[in-house]
Parts: sequence; structure tokens; C-alpha cells
Amino acid sequence: MLAIVIPYYKIQFFEETLRSLANQTDKRFMVYIGDDASPDDPLELLQRFSGQFPFEYHRFETNTGGNSLVRQWDRCIDLINEEEWIMILGDDDVLSENTIASWYCNYEQFKDKTNVVKFASKIIFQEAARISDPFQHPVWEKATESFFKKTKALTRSSLSEYIFTKKTYDTYGFYNYPLAWYSDDRAWIDFSEQKNIYTINESFVFIRFSEMNISGRQDNAVLKKKAKEQFFGDFILRNLALFPKKERLSLLLTYEVAVKDQRKLAFKEWLLLGKHYVRNFTPISFLKFIRRFFISTFKK
Repeated sequence: MLAIVIPYYKIQFFEETLRSLANQTDKRFMVYIGDDASPDDPLELLQRFSGQFPFEYHRFETNTGGNSLVRQWDRCIDLINEEEWIMILGDDDVLSENTIASWYCNYEQFKDKTNVVKFASKIIFQEAARISDPFQHPVWEKATESFFKKTKALTRSSLSEYIFTKKTYDTYGFYNYPLAWYSDDRAWIDFSEQKNIYTINESFVFIRFSEMNISGRQDNAVLKKKAKEQFFGDFILRNLALFPKKERLSLLLTYEVAVKDQRKLAFKEWLLLGKHYVRNFTPISFLKFIRRFFISTFKK
């Protein structure tokens, strides 16, 4: 019923990930490991966990994640058999020992009511050698509400803490943004199909934050900014109607700032934003927008 897909490349913390799977109190899952032509062969490590939990290992002959993480996720998902639910677990992330047990314990609560389930999480700050307090969420919450809170740093979210249906993945897939930055945020809004997301707060996914992974690295800032502009300019602007009016205005400003963080807005972009501000009119927000337009346009 449940597939845990691991797009493998880094071996540094992989043993901890595997140990957390071996320590699950409920082993009703199947692990599919897709090796992205890693220079670090994990076979010896995997042999040590043989018989401790069910898994299949496949090594791809070419590296895909270096150019497109989403395509690597896709070909790893293609490895699964008949499972109806999927978790994509990072090769450096860790599950609390009751994660899978809690999923099955809660199953009747969300069965046929949602396409997306998530767990509470904790952050492993690798360099600081500390673990954060838990991030917990409302049991039922709209994907758009969760996303908007994330834009305001009122919550957090990572790919590994979600389980989603294979059916909705087949329908929507993951959008291929640079570094897959915002690809998961878009997916939860798509996959949910405007149903609420169900959260399991009694178990945790530990998300590792280090200088070795995309979130912790500083040398990829340009690509992250590019992905943000694409995501807000394409997906969010097209789906503003899913958000309350006040949130729409905030998201419009977020997009504007995302563009300005890289370059000046083109006139057609100002025009597009202007149309949205008219549709979501409030006197103060509209006047502030006009002021920013004139300052940007005529500033020497």
C-alpha cells in the first residue's frame, strides 16, 4: 500500500536514513532506492540492512539529478509496483520509529477524504549539532493556507514529510523548476485538488539542514531566485482565486519583489500586476502599487 521512494546520491548520512527504516515498529511499506549514478556505491551499506525491511535497489547509469531533480524523482517513482501511496524520502532525512505505524493508525481518518498526508517535522541542523523543536500543524488544513503561512515564515515544509496518492501524482506530476525549488509547494496545491491536507502530529520526519544539501547551500542562490520568480509568476498568479483577497495582495507583492531581486520589471509585467491589483482592488494597495511603478519606471 505504501511506497517509500529514496532518490539516492549522497552516502554521508544514508546509514541514518536506512537505520530509521529498520527501526520502524510497523514494516508495512516497500522501499525503492534509485541510485542517481552516485560515485559512492551504497551496496555494502545496503547489505548490512538486508532482511531488516523490504527494499529494492536500482542503479541508473546516467546522472539526472544534477540537471533536473524532478526527473530523478520521476524515474525513481517509476520503480514502484502497485502501491497506492508514495513518500519521497531524502537520502539524509530520518523517520521517527513510529512514523509508519502512525500513518496506518490514522488511515481510516483520512481515507477517501484527502490525497495528501503530512507529518510533523523537526530540523537537524547538522553544522550546529542541534535539533529544532517540533513543527506541528492543524490536523486538517487547506494546501493554500499552509503554503501562505510558509511564505510568511509561520510554518515550514519539505518534500520528505509528505505522503501522496499515486493517482494524483499520475495526474499532475512535479513541475520542473530549477533545483526543484518550489516543485513540492506547487505539487501539494495541485495534488490536494482543493481537499484539505491531513496532518499526523504524533510522529516526526527529521529534515537535515546542512551545507551539503540544496536548502543549506549558499552557492545556488541565483537558481533559487529564478525558481521563485517562475513559480509565483506562473503558477501562483494563475491560481490567485484559491486564496482570500488579503492573501492575494500579499502574494502579488511577493512576486513583484522576487522579480526585483534579480532585475527591473518589464512594462508588460507591471501591466499584468496592475490588472491583478484592479481585480483585487483596495485603495491603499492600489495606490502603493502605482507609486512603486512610477518610482521604478522613472528612477534614473
